[in-house]
Amino acid sequence: MSAEVERSIPPGRVADPRAAPRPTPRDELVPAVFVGGAVVVGLLVVYLLSNLARENLYGHFLWQAQAWLQGSTTIPYPVPDNAYYQDVMPVLDAAGRETGRGLLPFPPLPALVLVPFVAVWGLATDAQLISAVAAALVVGVAFWSLGRLRIRPSTRLATTLFLGLGTVLWYSAAVGSTWFFAHTVALVLVFTAVGIALARERADDLSWAVAPRWSVDRWLVLAGFLLGVAATARLPVVLGGVFFLFVGGGTMRRRVLSVACGAALPLLALAGYNLASTGHLFNPAYEYLYRYEVGAYSELGYRAAWSIEDIRYIPQNLAIMLLQPPNLRLECLASLGAASLFDHDCPALAPDAVGMSLLLTSPAYFLVIPAIRRRWTDPVVTGGLAATILIATLNLMHFSQGWVQFGYRFSLDFVPFLLPVVALGLDSLTGRWRVVAWVLIGVSAAVTLWGVAWRSIYGW
Repeated sequence: MSAEVERSIPPGRVADPRAAPRPTPRDELVPAVFVGGAVVVGLLVVYLLSNLARENLYGHFLWQAQAWLQGSTTIPYPVPDNAYYQDVMPVLDAAGRETGRGLLPFPPLPALVLVPFVAVWGLATDAQLISAVAAALVVGVAFWSLGRLRIRPSTRLATTLFLGLGTVLWYSAAVGSTWFFAHTVALVLVFTAVGIALARERADDLSWAVAPRWSVDRWLVLAGFLLGVAATARLPVVLGGVFFLFVGGGTMRRRVLSVACGAALPLLALAGYNLASTGHLFNPAYEYLYRYEVGAYSELGYRAAWSIEDIRYIPQNLAIMLLQPPNLRLECLASLGAASLFDHDCPALAPDAVGMSLLLTSPAYFLVIPAIRRRWTDPVVTGGLAATILIATLNLMHFSQGWVQFGYRFSLDFVPFLLPVVALGLDSLTGRWRVVAWVLIGVSAAVTLWGVAWRSIYGW
């Protein structure tokens, strides 16, 4: 290797490919494929059994897909089957009269995913079933992504099970309605982008060291493209691009340039769609929804003088994210006893529809602590935490935190970046501390099962 190439290698990178740990041998990949496949199939069964009635009260994306197939960007509204939708902005004519059409505030990708199904089954399309299948696909892609880390197979399996059973992904798969389906669609793409970056981070390919100064990595261009497409389902995930400042191999300049080039096209396409369908660069239905909910739900603490994204919302929303407890009613326990634990009318303990603490519903997230303590210089840890903080901050500035939910569904925006940190934290543990980690994952799954059961009881 030439002196020029050696000098171009950033500190902390491996100059000699032979000095780096080799990728997992092929004979070790076969068991991983079977394990991952079994996990995906098993969790798909769990997700399907979690909502046998296929209840799904909100099908905004079905209406949008049907509207596109009929040559329109607005949906029929209000009509008997969607008149109860509160987050549709009526389209008015020049005289200010309603036209019988409505504009959705949501980014378009989830509706685009449903177009082939709606073309066959129309509004009768089982979006909840599709959501459950998509959530199982998320688990599979996450399992693959975690395999790009140098961790033990048991860690990879445990972390995947935590995602599938111990986070709000399970609840999201069980509900499958508009907001949750958008999360699931985005997760498939973001986990794939993260997996590509992790694979490039551990690759032995040093071609970047002799590449032209402003060249791009085609794999990271793909990762950026996937992240940009994911943002057309869930806008906050685009801030996860900061992850690639740290992870992806090569130089920071090349990583940033590659990801930016990939993300630019879908983001420009989203802006173009908004402009063509609404006449605005940003969908005006967001502001309409905000003004409606400020007046309709004063008990949620929304402030008319504040904007839809406002730093002043952070304290109260951070309390929901980290501190919000379930609803406890001791009088119900005293009068009904054990029966009150799942009593609809007088529950002793039930989820709060506003949201619940992420640390109560998914305590295995505490495994980021050993990752920070023992591997704080690892770029995966640094990048994962940076992406998590940026995305969480944007979401905490948002007026709503995902009302009528179990747990904190906005956490799904950053889980693809935080999950590798959880995996590294778990992998650093040994002995009794590793047992404690498995217990935390088990508790996360048990609490989420409780939340899924209450979904059925409350009809959420």
